[in-house]
Parts: sequence; C-alpha cells; structure tokens
Amino acid sequence: MFPYLHLGSLSLGTFGILMWLAAVTSAYVLHRAFVRAGVSADAIVVVSTVMIAGVVGAKLWHELQHPMQLRLAMQEVVLPGWSKPLEVATRFFHWFQAGFAWFGGLLFGIGALMWQGRTHKIGAVRMLDLAAPAAAIGYGVGRIGCLTSGDGDYGLATTLPWGIHIHDDALDPPQPNPPGLLVQPTPIYELLFSLALGWYLWVRGRKGDLPIGQLTGEYLVLSGVGRFLVELVRRNERLYLGMSNAQVASLGTVLVGALIIAISRSRREHPAVVEQTA
Repeated sequence: MFPYLHLGSLSLGTFGILMWLAAVTSAYVLHRAFVRAGVSADAIVVVSTVMIAGVVGAKLWHELQHPMQLRLAMQEVVLPGWSKPLEVATRFFHWFQAGFAWFGGLLFGIGALMWQGRTHKIGAVRMLDLAAPAAAIGYGVGRIGCLTSGDGDYGLATTLPWGIHIHDDALDPPQPNPPGLLVQPTPIYELLFSLALGWYLWVRGRKGDLPIGQLTGEYLVLSGVGRFLVELVRRNERLYLGMSNAQVASLGTVLVGALIIAISRSRREHPAVVEQTA
C-alpha cells in the first residue's frame, strides 16, 4: 500500500490524488459526450458536484453500516480537544480517507446528476445517459485510490501470479500479515471492468436511435453484475444467503436497471438533439 506520496517535506494522500485523477478523467469523457450531443453544460462543474456527492454518500453509507466503528473513530478524532482545532481537523481528514461503500456513492452521485440535469434543462434521465460512460471510467480510476490508501478494499488469499501483498494496517482488525500472503487485487479487477464498460457505453451512445434511459439502464445492469462478480473474491462478511451487503445492493441495481430499460423501450422517447459523430 502507498497511502502517501512524499515529496520532500510534503506528503500527499494517494487516495486524494486518485480521486482528482478520476474527476479529471470523468470530466473529459463527459465533455466529449456533451459536445457530441450538442449540450452546452459545463462538464467540470457537473463532475465536481457529482464527485463531492458521491464521496460523501459512499462514506456515509459505509459508516451507517458500522455504527460502533464510527463512534470509536469520532472519539479518536476529537481526542485532542476542541482547543486544538487544527489537530482535530487533521485527524478527521485522516479518518475520511478510508472506508467507503460503492452503493452509497452510486445513489448520491445519481441524485446529483439528476438534479443538475433538471437545472440545465437537459432532463434528469437524459443527463444520466450522457454521464454513463464517464461514471464507469471515473469509478474504476477512483477504485485504485482505495487500493493505494490501504482501506481494506482487497480480495481473498490467492496463489495467482498477479496476487498482491497488503500492508498490516489494511487487515481488519490490524494484525501482522503472514509473510508471502498474497490476495486478489479486486480494485484492479474493477478498474479493468470499468474501462471496458465505459468503452461499451460510449460506443452505444453513438447510436442516435437509443431511447432516453436505455444507457442508464444498461450501466446499472452491467455495473451491478460486475460488482457482484468481484465480490465473490473480495474479503467481505457474508450476511444474507451467503451474500455480502454489496452483492445484495448489486442485485437491486441490476433489477432497477432492467426496469429502466423496459420503461425506456416502452416509451420510445428519443433525445431532441441530433447527436454528432465522435
């Protein structure tokens, strides 16, 4: 794990760096989508809003699943006392860098996108369609930040040649890591899957005959399937019928996506703007 990048006396969190890179990548892809569709919205503003909402949502969802850990963490954060606000703030940001839930980020991100779609008079669902490729690619890049920060986002033990060695602190609870133990690099799996999904959605978006909502539904279905499969080799507690929280959420995502596709095809509502080839 590489939680910090040290440049002389300056230390930069790799999680923050990867989040920034994810935002830049998403903004570029979304800008290209706006140009192709003849939309005048500012992709940087849209992505910045979604990133903030997504990170907050992912963190909130994770903490709500672990209330006792949240209570202990907050006690640790305020331990120096409010008379030392800088130290409290430093502890808070250190705590905020790890522990995120994919489903919470997805919900809050979708909400932020729909709100901006209405604000820019593009249409809530139409905005989701335009942002689908950018969301897929940005999510994959951001997942690498989870890996480098060592927040416990890793897989089961493996003997595969591409297995990775994790830092002791990434274990839950922290404990000495057996020498030579390798685990599945699940964030890398998600990066590769997300890049492939983003490319697929981008190519699909070139077709001007797709009804509004089709790309959104396909994104939800395919991303849900991908996350469910990755969870099979991830080290997460199995709670419901042998499934983790993320797998249950993934099934819900697939069902919602399938419903959106069905509604989209039945309504046959097409974008008012004729898209350009890109």
